[in-house]
Amino acid sequence: MPHSPTPRDRGNLPVLSAPPLIRLDAYVAEDGSTVVNGHLLEMGGTRPANEAILDAIAMFARTLGAPVAATVIDRPAQQVARLRVYPDGSSRTIAEEEDLPPGRERTAAEEEAFPPLARVERIIQHTQREELHAAFVLASALREHLSLRRGAEDELSLEARAIEAYIAYLRGDYMISTVLALTVARIRCRTDLNRAAPEVARATAAWQRLWDEGQVATRGQELLRMWERLAEEGLLHDPSHHAMAQAVRTRLERGGRPVEGPVPATAGALP
Repeated sequence: MPHSPTPRDRGNLPVLSAPPLIRLDAYVAEDGSTVVNGHLLEMGGTRPANEAILDAIAMFARTLGAPVAATVIDRPAQQVARLRVYPDGSSRTIAEEEDLPPGRERTAAEEEAFPPLARVERIIQHTQREELHAAFVLASALREHLSLRRGAEDELSLEARAIEAYIAYLRGDYMISTVLALTVARIRCRTDLNRAAPEVARATAAWQRLWDEGQVATRGQELLRMWERLAEEGLLHDPSHHAMAQAVRTRLERGGRPVEGPVPATAGALP
């Protein structure tokens, strides 16, 4: 059955002034959802995700009239593939540095053609339309590729992970939201403690919705250590943060059911 990559307009194409052989990016989610350059592909039938991705990337190559490089993160296969795709649809595996400038120069070239903030705007639009599956998959793809390019502790990578955690919360995926938000909080506590309290609060808000006793205990102990460290450093300036820290302590002491709490905000990218 046919499949239809969307959208098909020129807004989905690299700027023609971008360096040749710019590395495009693609992502296959755990559920098989596929993303190419920040756009979710609409799949029909049982066509394999990797075939659909190659077809979409070949469309870029045909439009440019030249081969392109692509990085494909495949979560089900737990692998990263780097390809060179030609206008005729053929492809071959390439080394990480092949056809591209190294390091930061390569990252800058990639992101000049496909700005991360433009992708964040698209995620926001899906979220505002309550298209939460699309928003979550796009956020996951953005976070994976930013982490691969820039490292997990980069500011944009952290922002993408915070957005992903927020959307998971809206979807009711509280375990995923907790894990993602805790990762952001953990990194903040290690690299910039002055900015950690809001991230610990967001992780706490997701943790309050968990039911699994083992996860409540394990994640809660980590949260409590974070709150105690922030308190020791005099960094609990917001009264609500004192209340959340006490709520974690009380729940760990008494056990109990998830506590109703406010929907966590992101680090500023989403309303």
